[in-house]
Amino acid sequence: MPAQKVETGHQDTVHDVAMDYYGKRLATASSDHTVKIIGVSNNASQHLATLAGHQGPVWQAAWAHPKFGSLLASCSYDGRVILWKEVPGALVGSGLLDPVHKLCSGGCDNTVKVWKLSDGQWKLDCFPALQKHTDWVRDVAWAPNLGLPKSTIASASQDGRVIIWTVAKEGDQWEGKVLNDFKTPVWRVSWSLTGNILAVADGSNNVTLWKEAVDGEWQQVTTVEP
Repeated sequence: MPAQKVETGHQDTVHDVAMDYYGKRLATASSDHTVKIIGVSNNASQHLATLAGHQGPVWQAAWAHPKFGSLLASCSYDGRVILWKEVPGALVGSGLLDPVHKLCSGGCDNTVKVWKLSDGQWKLDCFPALQKHTDWVRDVAWAPNLGLPKSTIASASQDGRVIIWTVAKEGDQWEGKVLNDFKTPVWRVSWSLTGNILAVADGSNNVTLWKEAVDGEWQQVTTVEP
């Protein structure tokens, strides 16, 4: 498909863009305090919605798997995560989302936190917060678990390290293991759809792919050429 320029309509810097599972919609996060939803096709784009609920720059947006419905999470400098659910045709902010039970967040307190929906309220589900990083956590990504009881989260930090957090089953303690020290800030981590490959983007402009070996150690499988 040829390159396509998409006009977002944002009034300030765009910090993140996320395409939905089917490749039909983009969510863009901006310093103008909004998230915009843009429909895309092979040769055109169309503004679908502006999500205004944050009170500060919006750093990142992430779509849920479509089995949970049309659901988007956004995080902001205002310290909040907003979940947006589509109710007929429009994405609206909501705190009552029965199909989704957990999410993870990372912040400038150097920690990763896991949250659980309970009685309509999001409550911390790890005590204490997950603490292995020594600088801002720039990104977190929950791996698809394909119905297994084990949960896995990857976190990327200004301290140069990616940490893989795992918990065997509900109620157990999370354990963290350093995937690699990249010796430069790590900006983004992203899992493959099956959760077995992790892509890492670091401050040296490298993108690398990692896979867990049989012995539990993580190994780099390739470097993505620009």
